[in-house]
Amino acid sequence: MTLFRSAVVQFQPVPDQPAANLATVERLAREAVADGARLVVLPEMCLLGYWHLRNHSAERLHELAEPADGPLVSRIAALAQELEAGLGVGFLEAADGKLFNAYAVCLPNGEVHVHRKLHAFEHEEIASGSSYTVFDTPWGFRAGVLICWDNNLVENVRITALLGATVLIAPHQTGGTNSRSPYGMKPIPLEVWENRKQDPAAVEVAFNGPSGREWLMRWLPARAHDNGLFLLFSNGVGRDDDELRTGNAMILDPYGRIIAETPVPDEAVVTADLDLDLVPLATGQRWMRGRRPELYGLLTQVMGNELDPRAARFSSEPVSR
Repeated sequence: MTLFRSAVVQFQPVPDQPAANLATVERLAREAVADGARLVVLPEMCLLGYWHLRNHSAERLHELAEPADGPLVSRIAALAQELEAGLGVGFLEAADGKLFNAYAVCLPNGEVHVHRKLHAFEHEEIASGSSYTVFDTPWGFRAGVLICWDNNLVENVRITALLGATVLIAPHQTGGTNSRSPYGMKPIPLEVWENRKQDPAAVEVAFNGPSGREWLMRWLPARAHDNGLFLLFSNGVGRDDDELRTGNAMILDPYGRIIAETPVPDEAVVTADLDLDLVPLATGQRWMRGRRPELYGLLTQVMGNELDPRAARFSSEPVSR
């Protein structure tokens, strides 16, 4: 049995306060590593906060953004080397005159791998990335990164697996969003969070209900199972501008089984051992080897009803063929 200990983290970033968020990231990373984790996955945009960014001007976003070799990610890279562990953090990247919702995985050997969200919708000034991020790790497996909505599109996870990833790093800011689908997520009243100390049962029910964990269970295990990979799901928790993030941090194995999670509607670190020997015989790995690529040309054809990520995310129009 080849075990690799990893951790996923949920916490509530402070909007536009990177120094405060950096301190939280460092504290939680140290906690995870003290528990034996060698890879620690923190949420999407955790160094800056997330949903409030849509209200900023383009000028303000550029003020808040940093390059991947800027002070914030450089500090995380130094911490990764100090702790001898991999650390993944979300940040607003400035590169080539553009802004990206980005995620940096800093490895203990000094390497930094940056993924740019492929389906960015947060702000018109934030561009979508155009490439997949899969890389070798010092621990003998290949890892991939997909940010939040990237994971909802099945093609992205399949391509990441085809590129050799057996561990998917999946940082999110989700739960409690206003889905246009009649049976999708719905907003959770902010009062549920604000009254959590007086009524802890209500917040647990909301966060584990149809706008939180139940929604994740509709699709998250399938991504792991169908592609034969471990999935490390991290998320924000608590108030995120006018929405509530539901936490639900969890680790899934290549059979789609949850091997560790937290039901706690609060800051939390979830740690588990990944049995890497499960990957070669996983059902999803067999299914991928049974593919018939010559049949799949339709997947790359333009159908004429495609929308850019922002329009697709917020559209209330029914799908037409």
